[in-house]
Amino acid sequence: MTDRKLKVGLFGIGLAAYWPQFEGLEERLEGYVGQMADKLARPDIEVVNLGLIDTPEKAFDAGHRFREADVDIIFLHVTTYALSSTVLPVVRRARVPVIILNLQPEASIDYRSFNALGNRTKMTGEWLAHCGACPVPEIANVFRRSGVAFHQITGMLHGDPIVDREIAGWIDAARVAHVMAHNRLGVMGRYYSGMLDIYSDLTAHAAAFGTHIEIVEIDELARLRREATDEEIALSLTTIRQEFDIDPDCDPAELRRAAGTAVALRKFVDARKLGSLAYYYESTPGHEYEDVITSVIVGCSLLTAQGVPVAGEYEVKNVQAMKIMDSFGVGGSFTEYYAMDFREDVVLMGHDGPGHIKVAEGRTKIRPLMVYHGKVGSGVSVEMSVRHGPVTLLSVIEREGRIVLLCAQGESVPGPILEIGNTNSRYKFEIGARRFVESWNAEGPAHHCAVGVGHIAGKIEKLGKLLDLEVIQIC
Repeated sequence: MTDRKLKVGLFGIGLAAYWPQFEGLEERLEGYVGQMADKLARPDIEVVNLGLIDTPEKAFDAGHRFREADVDIIFLHVTTYALSSTVLPVVRRARVPVIILNLQPEASIDYRSFNALGNRTKMTGEWLAHCGACPVPEIANVFRRSGVAFHQITGMLHGDPIVDREIAGWIDAARVAHVMAHNRLGVMGRYYSGMLDIYSDLTAHAAAFGTHIEIVEIDELARLRREATDEEIALSLTTIRQEFDIDPDCDPAELRRAAGTAVALRKFVDARKLGSLAYYYESTPGHEYEDVITSVIVGCSLLTAQGVPVAGEYEVKNVQAMKIMDSFGVGGSFTEYYAMDFREDVVLMGHDGPGHIKVAEGRTKIRPLMVYHGKVGSGVSVEMSVRHGPVTLLSVIEREGRIVLLCAQGESVPGPILEIGNTNSRYKFEIGARRFVESWNAEGPAHHCAVGVGHIAGKIEKLGKLLDLEVIQIC
């Protein structure tokens, strides 16, 4: 969790030798860079605009300034032909991802008006105001030879929805990378015994995402629950009634138990400054810790909806996937295979425990459960389906010490679900249920994944490029 804004660096390039030759060209190109700064502007980011860099000397200075400003990503606006020596010193010192903006001011030169200028100097100046594409191969060559990773956006400065979408996608991906790099992930308890696929390398996650892992204790959560006041619990019950549809069969005592634990969970993550949490615990029958751990589902669902994703079964990889999806603004609900419906060609997926109620189809239900299957105790649980429409699944995989992102796009479709007090949905995939399941399984993910609303595989791919992580898209 951080108050630091995402910092986006911007600079344009030109050639100082042109300015005395072509009147008004420098000012015109500076205007392009200013227009791009406006296009990049967002309320939650800071744009560090260094203007037009047109000599190697200015380039060296710009590299220092970007590094001093601590920018997270750089947009390089190629406004006209420029020497690669005005580019390399900037990005080499800054050492952050670079997006090359190969953008013309218009869709095409007005050839008739251009050729009617009658003055070849003016004509050349006009051409130079449109020839941003010219030095891009030179820049790309030097970047490749220098080991500088770069990405490109090609199109028009104005009136180009493809360019606007790509810029927005890169900013969103950079924002998520920024969030992950400053996130504090709490891990509480232990793994579910025998689930070999979910055992994680915490160092690999810190290295890949920058995430800080904070090992926390259930003792502290239990203490905070003991200290919860009647007023705090009553307020929590009011929130629960506002956010959920409560089954009339729910025992009021169980709801109060869940409300007290929700109070403690909120205080717990605030005290530890956690942006996500993975947990699992069993304790022994009748122990206070068992009472705590069997009453966390509602509170964890509230936290997940408030931007603090919570994953059960100590599933670190999946809470990372949930945090990524939530940071993209699309939810990120904990899920796994439930069953396959070959008649309807859909895959049923869901999970016991917390759900992301902000992406539910309708209101999420609270239902009583006599047993938590495969786990200790009983109490109340949540039942919801993910909102009908486009969805994206994301799995964070550990593969030979590396982190890999696996994703697929599909649809959450209406139809009967299993009304068992768990999250569950019906998903349809363009490649069909059989091929999806086999293709997904072939990549070796853990049995959990995160699901969010909307199709965002393109943004996940960009995130992978920014973090130098392999991204595999099934469909």
